[in-house]
Amino acid sequence: MSGPNGDPQVPLGEAAGEEDYAALDFMLDQINFCLDHLEEKNDLLHAQLQDLLESNRQARRDFQEQLNQSVASNASQKGEEL
Repeated sequence: MSGPNGDPQVPLGEAAGEEDYAALDFMLDQINFCLDHLEEKNDLLHAQLQDLLESNRQARRDFQEQLNQSVASNASQKGEEL
């Protein structure tokens, strides 16, 4: 017999039978499966976020490099005009 949340209920003073242990074991297996699935998803998301972070860092470095080259180019052109 299970309670409102699916929790097994064993009345006080009554020993749990094999069915109760089997039901508890099954529930624990389901919980373990769900936790494993969540851990895999978490690991995948973490890897994707790391890739995104590195990609953003590289884009920022490239942008800064282009900006520095543009500033240097403009400065040398102004120097030639004087």
